[in-house]
Amino acid sequence: MRELRPDTSEVTSAAALQQMVDSLGEAGGRIVLPAMELEMDRGIALGPNVELVGQGRSTVLRKAPGRIYPLAGYHNYGMRDVPLIFTDGLEPGMTVAIRDDVAGCFGETFARITWVDSPWVGLDRGLESDYHADQNPVLVTAFPLIYGLDVAHVAVRGLTLDGNLPAQPAGIGACRGAALYFLRSHHVTVDDVVIADFAGEGIGFQMCSHLTFTRCQAVRNSGNGFHPGAGSTAVRFEGCRAEGNGAAGFFFCVRANHITVSGCDFVDNAGPGISIGTRDSHNLIEACRVTDNGGPGILFRETRRPVAMTQVAIRGCEIRRNVQHGGVGEVTVLGDAHAVTLEGNLIVGSENRETTGVFVAPTATTIWLADNQITHCFPPVAADPASLVAGDPVSKCGAEAVQPVDFRHLGIVVKPA
Repeated sequence: MRELRPDTSEVTSAAALQQMVDSLGEAGGRIVLPAMELEMDRGIALGPNVELVGQGRSTVLRKAPGRIYPLAGYHNYGMRDVPLIFTDGLEPGMTVAIRDDVAGCFGETFARITWVDSPWVGLDRGLESDYHADQNPVLVTAFPLIYGLDVAHVAVRGLTLDGNLPAQPAGIGACRGAALYFLRSHHVTVDDVVIADFAGEGIGFQMCSHLTFTRCQAVRNSGNGFHPGAGSTAVRFEGCRAEGNGAAGFFFCVRANHITVSGCDFVDNAGPGISIGTRDSHNLIEACRVTDNGGPGILFRETRRPVAMTQVAIRGCEIRRNVQHGGVGEVTVLGDAHAVTLEGNLIVGSENRETTGVFVAPTATTIWLADNQITHCFPPVAADPASLVAGDPVSKCGAEAVQPVDFRHLGIVVKPA
């Protein structure tokens, strides 16, 4: 494997770092960064087979102050340029997001600037939506600090990503970005990465498979700490921590499945500690500590069949003093959730206020409660007996249980080992 070990005189800008990544080509290689602090006026796009390594807390990639550029008027889907009122400070190679008050989520565009011919700015991909003059369309210098689009066999290790939140007038939406973000990417390893104070989410990925996150921290970001989304499959989180984020500590998005979350901490987040929703099935949460969050420690969101969550197991977790700002129970199971196991958990409420230990909506079915220790909660369990079963209904869950057929919604073929 080709390896680059630049010193600080060679990594003087994000553009210089991107050139190093690009120089590795399709064969890839490893870039080992020195102890340094680097201001990022653009995100770093990883190529295939690339490993980006830092020196832990001593290698800091810090986002530059952000700016907002209003569009001069309406512009339409698919175009690779936008008209702006002014273009001061923009240059080719910078990464940006475009949206209006209506087109958000996957309607937001994340792109790299290819040319500037004021008042027009060229983009390396087509717009994801129409942007309307009466809906405040803007281009913002908001972007993932590191990202991978359609790449495989990449790794990020030993880095600190500083989002510089006070200097950001706008962030990037959860579906198009996070401080560390992957889209349609496979076989990704992330170890010992700290993400703090980002205007958006800490770690997010969409339509990905075979990802492993170990010893990662998402702290004080404005959105969710961790966000596996849009059908992502076969993922492991181990020894990670989400603390003080502006939404959930861990947010399972649509059809995030066959995911194992083991030995992780979710502390003092504004929303739920862990939030599970539409088609988030075959997931295992084990030996985690979920404490002092604003919402329920673990929330199964209001979702109806046939897309309700199923085959989810929560085992050996410590769930304490959640529901700080609203909610029903330390563990709250809503909608048509079914085939859910809660086994061997310690569930502790707050001594100074009344909360339910486990709340199960009447619409939920085949919920198994076994060997949970519940204290300082009233009632310990609020559930229709018809919702409960006497045996474990979960037959296979977690990344370890994934089978080749479980990847077909992503359009990829995985051969058995």
